[in-house]
Amino acid sequence: MPQGSSHRVVVLVDDNSNPFELSCAIEIFGLPRPELGRDLYDFALCAARPQTRMRDGFFTLGGVAGLDAADTADTLIVPNRPDVEAPRPAAVLDAIRRAHARGARIVGFCSGAFTMAEAGILDGRRATAHWRWAHLFRARFPAVRLEPDVLFVDDGDILTAAGSAAALDLGLHVVRRDHGAEVANAVSRRLVFPGHRDGGQRQFVERPVPELRDHSLGPVLAWALEHLDAPLTVADLAARAAVSPATLHRRFRAQLGTTPLAWLTGERVALACRLIERGEPRIDVVARRTGLGTAAHLRDVLRRVTGLSPSAYRARFGAA
Repeated sequence: MPQGSSHRVVVLVDDNSNPFELSCAIEIFGLPRPELGRDLYDFALCAARPQTRMRDGFFTLGGVAGLDAADTADTLIVPNRPDVEAPRPAAVLDAIRRAHARGARIVGFCSGAFTMAEAGILDGRRATAHWRWAHLFRARFPAVRLEPDVLFVDDGDILTAAGSAAALDLGLHVVRRDHGAEVANAVSRRLVFPGHRDGGQRQFVERPVPELRDHSLGPVLAWALEHLDAPLTVADLAARAAVSPATLHRRFRAQLGTTPLAWLTGERVALACRLIERGEPRIDVVARRTGLGTAAHLRDVLRRVTGLSPSAYRARFGAA
């Protein structure tokens, strides 16, 4: 796990890269964090040539490191490429292969998954890509286990985000994985961006303009967040929203791309992580305050979501 700024994040900038994804990487991994009292990562950009033409010729990027910087990356970020059918330069693909072979974490933003697949590092692995290119991706790279209807996929040392905005979701997920929920929340507050959208949420979410004001989920979500310590059920949420459970499910799917139970569990786990990080040593108290019931249930859910037991999570992210 990264300690302070010793973990090096390098973004590989290629011809016709999208400035938005580049900016996402800079905002999340590259900026100083005076509000935290420390920097989270050592950060650099690299490119195959001294001058790189960005998407549609909006501007030309210069003054960044050469591809040899990719050989020093602990995490290598592969950018968006709108020209998904154009082959990437051999030097770029070789840099990705070398980084993966020596154990670096590889992160792909949006159609960067095409570059990763072209480099051959996604064969047999789980990944996602923008829904617009899912059929093309499957046709070109049938050995990849594509999950086309999620925001991002975390497959251990290989992570992929589905679209431009999902790059922010994935970036915050990486920070959460490296530094814990409290730090990720601080980064998201500075971005003025939701601190946690689960990777399993759908890419494309219908957001029709509601005919009636009370169709909004806002009031019931706010109420639920204030009552996470209570044994809330989907029926309780539906009653609070004055709709049937079936209607509530439809609205959650349409507006949030997830189910009421999955959302509720996610918020409870996020609260549990924050309590552990803030120093609460009693797991039964954490379980009670988050509505997860028993310490045993908290252990099961936390391990399923984070891959860590409460004690391991505290050792990694807890207050000194």
